[in-house]
Amino acid sequence: MAHVVKHITVVPTYKDFVDIVLSKTQRKTPTVVHKHYKISRIRDFYMRKVKFTQQTFHDKLSLIISEFPIVANLHPFYATLMNVLYNTDHYKLALGGINKARQLIDDCAKDHVKLLKYGDSLYRCKCLKRAALGRMVTIMKGQAKNLLYLEEIRQHINRLPTIDPNTRTLLITGFPNVGKSSFINKISRADVEVQPYAFTTKSLYVGHTDYKYLRWQVIDTPGILDHAIEERNSIEMQAVAALIHIRAVVLYIVDISEQCGHTLEEQFALYKNIKPSFSNRPILIVINKTDVIKPDELSDDKRKVVEEFQAEGEPVLEMSTLTEDGVMAVKTEACERLLAYRVDQKMKSNKVVGVANRLHVAMPKKRDNKERPPCIPAKILKKKNAMEVDAPTRKLEKDIEQELGDDYILDLRKTWQLANNNDRYDTIPEIWQGKNVADFIDPDIMKKLEDLEKEEEARDNAHYYSMSESEEDEETKEMRKTARKIREKRQIITLESGVKRRVEKSRMPRPTKRSRSVAQLEADLGSMGVEIPTEADSHYMRAKTRSSSRPPVKKARDQSQPGRSRSQSRTPRDQSGLRDKKMITKVKKIAKKAQKERNHMAKKGEGDRVILNMKPKHLFSGKRGAGKTDRR
Repeated sequence: MAHVVKHITVVPTYKDFVDIVLSKTQRKTPTVVHKHYKISRIRDFYMRKVKFTQQTFHDKLSLIISEFPIVANLHPFYATLMNVLYNTDHYKLALGGINKARQLIDDCAKDHVKLLKYGDSLYRCKCLKRAALGRMVTIMKGQAKNLLYLEEIRQHINRLPTIDPNTRTLLITGFPNVGKSSFINKISRADVEVQPYAFTTKSLYVGHTDYKYLRWQVIDTPGILDHAIEERNSIEMQAVAALIHIRAVVLYIVDISEQCGHTLEEQFALYKNIKPSFSNRPILIVINKTDVIKPDELSDDKRKVVEEFQAEGEPVLEMSTLTEDGVMAVKTEACERLLAYRVDQKMKSNKVVGVANRLHVAMPKKRDNKERPPCIPAKILKKKNAMEVDAPTRKLEKDIEQELGDDYILDLRKTWQLANNNDRYDTIPEIWQGKNVADFIDPDIMKKLEDLEKEEEARDNAHYYSMSESEEDEETKEMRKTARKIREKRQIITLESGVKRRVEKSRMPRPTKRSRSVAQLEADLGSMGVEIPTEADSHYMRAKTRSSSRPPVKKARDQSQPGRSRSQSRTPRDQSGLRDKKMITKVKKIAKKAQKERNHMAKKGEGDRVILNMKPKHLFSGKRGAGKTDRR
């Protein structure tokens, strides 16, 4: 199955599926809308939300439907294997449910978008949007079991071995515990578990071997018991599926020692039972465990069973997977029979006739009976001999390797041709200080350096850099003098600043309260030349006193009704029944909290970006492709 289906994307659970889609909708669409917006803008805002959610659901469900294989398009072997392992009816129902959910979501979005076109307020548009998204989530909730079932199938498909039903294949079958797994371990690179009990192999195992420079596929099938096909379990049915649909040479292995728990008569009966399944294919009967007992040492009854095997007209070979006697002979015979069978099948097909009609082998006719053996001209031979004499004998790398043995190290730098042979083993950094060294290599650097040195030498000879101060003009001298003064002044300022900071650190902090008075203000402003008005009604002379015509409220109340004055010892209403200030403070705090409005159900506004899962797996697993770095 893995040979047909290269990769299937992980099928998320219902909850993860909804989180992925709604999170993507929140991230990829605008999140702020206000009621004072134009109604057409509000409608477009919510229609975009509904359409985006529907499109996201549609794309993800379409990906699931397209990536899972269609049973009708598979090879018969894979179709039968899927029916054995997953029950094709349930598989089709699950995919059909996903397809139906996709259609329902599309229809739901279509209907709500039509209703949103007639929304007359932000509240109604928002309610329609929530109804649409809620309906889509409800539809997906109904597919929760189908999603789980498809994810289990995906994981199982990834664990299945890669089997090519059309390539050269050796198929091993027989009763459980007769030595099938031991044989595949001997002739291929597979590592199948071998145990001394039945049904150790519960699924198909694949190994690969080489013969005549060709790659061969070896399939180890689970053991089969001799009963009706309706009574066989899923483990046995995998072997039956392989026997029926894979074009291969079938090796039926027989345990002659009967240590597998089944007699020779039972093994022969099973062979007769399953032989119609692999008709029109080469068959080999392999007698295993000859190290325990030889066929010649069997009793008369058992020897008759072996003769019945031989009477079937198929080759009967002997081997022992423990001592490896006859194992390679069985492999060679099986490969040869399969090659002959495949060639025979190709010769019978119509393709060979079409190719043979286009082929023509031309045989040239001899013009005379003179022999013309291949020859090398004398001039070329002479030149070749001269080169062999003049050329010094040098050791090949192969000879050096044979001499040194394990101490040999391949040295590629010894043949480098450099101007200085001592530079062969210098370290050449590729990256130096974060930069690629190759970017700074200039093949003409030495020539440019020589030209630069000649130019500098010419300037020195012309006294280009040795201008004396006497040759400078007045403007340059004045500039130098000014620059010297500026440098001295900067040094003095820096020193004074350092001293001032040290002194201020050691000084005690001054009191924060500063005395301010009207007299001091008048003196300061007068020294600056500002005229100060001396009238008593100046704004800074006015005292903040209550008007005499309007006495305090409490005082007025006491004066007007002396008999009805409130008792000064009366406790305020909000402090009655409280014993001390601590309790009063606590009660006030509780009352203040009680007056706060509740954020009911912790709901957020339309402009809040809510991501329920802060690190969802679909955003933080796998490698990022090109153009994906702006959303992670």
